[in-house]
Order: sequence, then structure tokens, then C-alpha cells
Amino acid sequence: MSSPASSRRTNTLVITRLPTHFFEPVIQQALRSHFETYGPLHTWAPIKGLARVIMVYYSDEDAEIAKQSNDGLVLGEMREHPDVVLRVYRADPTPLETTETQEHNHYLRPPVNDKNFLISPPGSPPVGWEQIREDPPNATPLAHDLITALRRLEIQEEEESRGPGPNVLLEPEDGVGISVFVEDCDATEPEALDDPADDWSYGETAPSRLRWRPTPTSMPPVSVMG
Repeated sequence: MSSPASSRRTNTLVITRLPTHFFEPVIQQALRSHFETYGPLHTWAPIKGLARVIMVYYSDEDAEIAKQSNDGLVLGEMREHPDVVLRVYRADPTPLETTETQEHNHYLRPPVNDKNFLISPPGSPPVGWEQIREDPPNATPLAHDLITALRRLEIQEEEESRGPGPNVLLEPEDGVGISVFVEDCDATEPEALDDPADDWSYGETAPSRLRWRPTPTSMPPVSVMG
């Protein structure tokens, strides 16, 4: 940061030693509006951790006038806060990129912030294989195919809960008008399986025992000792 006695022209100023309450949004807005009266600001950067504000003007002349007019300015006593003396210093100039400087800028620019979703080549790429760019991941909350599958599941649940019979699509009000009914003629009712256990009574042989019986086997040969 430049010294207070330096006369070097710059478009960047730093306000230092600001009290903590000066970083409240209302006071910051009022402070910025005050410095904007000297010229349009390119950047206004409050840094609460360092108790300072860095501001960049478009014009060096505007920054110099703001510096000369506000360095040492005493702000009146606020409620529960003593007087505050503004200290405004010159900082290193901040180069601003304009349309003219962009045309003559030959420095290397950072790459575009875009992932290259490229399909990796196979282990032994065939003749004529070319790397292609695949589509990025789906940015929507739910993919179209997932929504379709959920809709089908919802329809199946509605059919199961509704049971057999026609489905009412349009019903007239007050019983007067046109009604639309749809019935699935191909639908089949699930066949109920008879469970013998339902007719079992206490004291009888359990149906599970009647259903399974061990297969009889022949007796293994027995040697007779004479």
C-alpha cells in the first residue's frame, strides 16, 4: 500500500481502521453512496476481518479527489460510539479491462469452465475410431424416463386400489350431461389360491404333514454271524 505522502496517481483507495459497526449493511451502503458522489465506482470490497474497505474507481482523477476530500475526515459521534476519523490511503493501481484492452491482450486466458465429457478410447481402437463428446449429466431434478416410470407405477397403484370395473373419466355435474367411462376388457382378476390350512381344525393332522411324506427306502443288507 502506498504511503500517505505519496503523490502517485491511482484508481484504488483503501479505508483503514474502520470500527466493527461500520460493516453493517446500512452503514456500508451510506458510505459507498458517499464515495460514489466523487465518481462511478468499479469495485467496492469491504473486508471486515481486516477492518478496511478497498474501492476502485474508473478514473484516477475521481480517486484522487475522493482521497483528498476524505482522508482525515471526522465523523460525528454516533449513539454509543465515539468519533471516527477516516483514513484513506492510495493503493497500487488496479488495471481495468476495457474493450480496447481486450483486443490487444495476448496473454494466455484461463480455460473455459466446462467439463469435457469425452468417451474414453477402447483398449484397441478400431480403424477410423474418433473420440466424441457425450452429453453432460442431466441437470433437471428428475429425468424424463424416471418421471415416466413413476407415472406408470402410479397408474398401476390406482388400478389395483380401484379394483375391477369401469373407470370414470368424466362425470356430469348434478347428474345431467355426458359421462365418460373406460373399462379394461383385457384385465383379468387374480385367482385366489385355496389354502388347506384355512379348513384345518385342532386335533386333525396338519395339512403340511399331509402334503409331504417321507419316501420309504429298503432296509440295508445285514450280515448274519454264524
